Amino acid sequence: MDYGTLRGFFALLILALFIIIVVWSYSKKRKDSFDDVANSIFEEDKVDSTDNKRHHDKESKQETNNNV
Repeated sequence: MDYGTLRGFFALLILALFIIIVVWSYSKKRKDSFDDVANSIFEEDKVDSTDNKRHHDKESKQETNNNV
């Protein structure tokens, strides 16, 4: 087997993997899970109230520290 044949097999392998990934990503079975992941950025964080208070206190300290 020469180098050209090996490169041809490798190119076909990469092409087949690309086609498999495209078919997998656009399949109807995966649509619901991809939609959930895409919309997860819009969901509010489920943060404990104490963590939220600490975060708010830290922000207020930063806002009042204006040394201009």
